[in-house]
Amino acid sequence: MKKLSRKDLLFLGLMLFSLFFGAGNLIFPPFLGQSAGDKVWIALGAFLITAVGFPILGVIAVAKSGGLEKLARRVNPLFASVFTVLIYLSIGPCLGIPRAGSLPFEMVVSPYLPSHMSETIARLLFTLVFFSVAYWLSLSPTKLVDRMGKVLTPTLLTLIFVIVIGAFFKPLGSYGEATGAYVNSPFVTGFLEGYLTMDTIAALNFGIVIALAIKTKGVKEEKAVVSTSIKAGFIAGGLLVLIYAALAHLGATSGGRFGETANGAVTLTNVTTYLFGKPGAVLLAVIFTLACLTTSVGLISSCSQYFASLSDKISYKGWVRILALSSMILANMGLTKILSISVPVLDMIYPIAIMLIVLAMVDKFIKGSRIVYSLTILFTGVVSVIYGLKGFGIELGDKIFGNLPLYTEGLGWLVPAILGIVLGLIISAIKEKSQITEEIVNE
Repeated sequence: MKKLSRKDLLFLGLMLFSLFFGAGNLIFPPFLGQSAGDKVWIALGAFLITAVGFPILGVIAVAKSGGLEKLARRVNPLFASVFTVLIYLSIGPCLGIPRAGSLPFEMVVSPYLPSHMSETIARLLFTLVFFSVAYWLSLSPTKLVDRMGKVLTPTLLTLIFVIVIGAFFKPLGSYGEATGAYVNSPFVTGFLEGYLTMDTIAALNFGIVIALAIKTKGVKEEKAVVSTSIKAGFIAGGLLVLIYAALAHLGATSGGRFGETANGAVTLTNVTTYLFGKPGAVLLAVIFTLACLTTSVGLISSCSQYFASLSDKISYKGWVRILALSSMILANMGLTKILSISVPVLDMIYPIAIMLIVLAMVDKFIKGSRIVYSLTILFTGVVSVIYGLKGFGIELGDKIFGNLPLYTEGLGWLVPAILGIVLGLIISAIKEKSQITEEIVNE
């Protein structure tokens, strides 16, 4: 059984890290640190559960299950079709990719545009160049490990490392005080902030990219592909934890020196300007663009591979063209509008994705019971859909579900999910017992 060399495994882990690490991953941890202040490590611990733990488990779950659709089929074939398409659309051309293309422009280009230049035209030109590069990189998915793992990711990590080292030699000061929801609920707030990275959903997509990258290196046996995916996941997860911890620390010290800011991009801008002066803005611009580019390439590649597998009418390269062009068009809607849509959608999808991953990881214990899968996802989905509709201004479930534990904190789906697992196990046990009794009677 062929295995990857340590060097190839490292590059694979770096590639997976770069797929996860977009601009959102760059701005949320420092903003969390600034807002959580002296409670930063409690909030970060919870953030790491949804921003690192579940994404890595997602890669493992998809690898072990042979793909997202096969995993979702354990619930129901119809659910598998709808949920899989919804996941790929939301993380891909409808939300994830346009957000990645819009973020670097909004954060590091727009603030420095000359007053006489149209922002609309500038955004169009930026996204045209950005998605042209993403399109070119995505055309050859077998070369992603070489291009991203060996070049783009090490460059990105080096630039982030420059900021961290700069802060070591020129400390910003002590942590500020916790603000907002972090004052009373740092753990729950940090947990929910992890949703915004979209990485748990992205992990369900990236499994196909990682598997293909492993197979192009000569590893063909399914067990070897799964074990290699797991190892790559741990490498990527370890890097994410280190980077998030460093960025959250910088954010917390930034809060103590500069006070509150509107978002994590402003927080990072304050930090880099303090450390390096005006060149800090250029450094941050390069980091943002690289982070968004690597994520966009991963999403375009994974979504194109999935949609190409649904029909022979449009090839992989055809889907790359479609997704790159459509994402560029949607990116020109502007970041604010994209985010206003993405947050409610994430509130709907994220809890379902989390529980699907949890069930996959305990599949042996629940013996692959479809009843357990179905009831758990049903109970979770009802509450998560209510949250999503609420985000769109449609109030339906507060009177019915408002008394659920943690409902007001955004975790009202947790108790129904546990109830679904317990109820499913009881029904499965009863059915199994009745089948055994029936077999004994028939004998």
